[in-house]
Amino acid sequence: MSSVDSDNINMKILVCNVGSTSLKFKLYEMPQCQIIAKGKVERVGSLDDAVLTYSNQACTEMIQQTHQCIPDYKCGISRFLSFLISTEYGVIAEISEIERVGYKTTLSKGHYGIHELNDEVIQGMRDWLSLAPVHNRGYIDAVEAMREVLPLATFVGCFETGFHRDIPLSRRIYGVPYEWYETYGVQRLGYHGASHGYIADELNELLGHNYRAISCHLGGSSSVCAIENGKSVDTSFGMSLQTGLVHAARCGDMDCDLRDFLLHEGLSEEQFREGISAKGGLLGISGVSSDIRYIEEEAKKGNQRAQLAIDVFVTGIVHYVGSFYLDLGGLDALVFTAGIGENSATIRRMVCQKLEVIGAKLDWDQNDNCHGTADLSAPDSKVKILVIPTDEELGIARRTFEYGKVSI
Repeated sequence: MSSVDSDNINMKILVCNVGSTSLKFKLYEMPQCQIIAKGKVERVGSLDDAVLTYSNQACTEMIQQTHQCIPDYKCGISRFLSFLISTEYGVIAEISEIERVGYKTTLSKGHYGIHELNDEVIQGMRDWLSLAPVHNRGYIDAVEAMREVLPLATFVGCFETGFHRDIPLSRRIYGVPYEWYETYGVQRLGYHGASHGYIADELNELLGHNYRAISCHLGGSSSVCAIENGKSVDTSFGMSLQTGLVHAARCGDMDCDLRDFLLHEGLSEEQFREGISAKGGLLGISGVSSDIRYIEEEAKKGNQRAQLAIDVFVTGIVHYVGSFYLDLGGLDALVFTAGIGENSATIRRMVCQKLEVIGAKLDWDQNDNCHGTADLSAPDSKVKILVIPTDEELGIARRTFEYGKVSI
């Protein structure tokens, strides 16, 4: 068996993004990074109201099928794959042409970075279900379903924690007995690795390989990442997804003794869990929505709780950016990405107003008229202020293609 550089081989790679009730697919031709087909299944689990969409490079318009019966992941996966080989809409002759499947997996005990999703790695995902119950369960179920229909493909997990493995231990370890780190792996792990890793790839092209940057992935789930020369050196996330900035409906950083206090005060365990994971964050503070667009609209009308939610969100971003600025010893680029980062001129403006003290000056007109990739820096800004739309799927396709070289 010999090893061949993956750069010399064309490969079809399917990237699968799994939600609690959704599946997203993109089929890439690598290394050209060309999307040849994509699809989405919404409302997985429905017997009569699921939605399936599909398009390929030859389609003039997207195909959408509504009111579908898609009871589980396996059915949704099979329906998408049937499009890929269909006479009318297909882009490949046989399913076996898909050599690898890449996933934006969340975490696995003892496994970080990029790994083939073998039984050992899947067991590690099961072992840490308590840290990411919704995310890990969805991926475990989807991988098992995909294995049945693609038995010859290699399955690769691009773990969200992987991009952060270069963070120094002094910034990862908690102030708990050291034995907890050794025995249980208790440490700051970090997430959104696919997104921050993609931003690092883009910055490598834009700035070269010698720079200091801070990436702000702001969306339904949000995080800030310090990047030095293409590598993560600090992150706002901790060991679980229940940390860092306030999120759309998750609380973010919280005093660890609040649970015992609130249970003593009369809350049930279920009420507490729901409060910090489904009714907290921007939704919990604003009382309006988990969607920043609606919160901004209400704030403009004078809703004080809506404005408070925005202020808390911005304050958290600024605190982490300020801390990471000192960690990095300066800053060359500040990047906004993901749904809020790419689309909310208000959040970008409020953050940058606070950061003028470090020389980050925003061009307000450019900010208000930003669509897609943009440089929003004022002429006299000492820091490049950039909007770079994230492309997690492309990042996963690249990592999956590069994984371990290709053996023949």
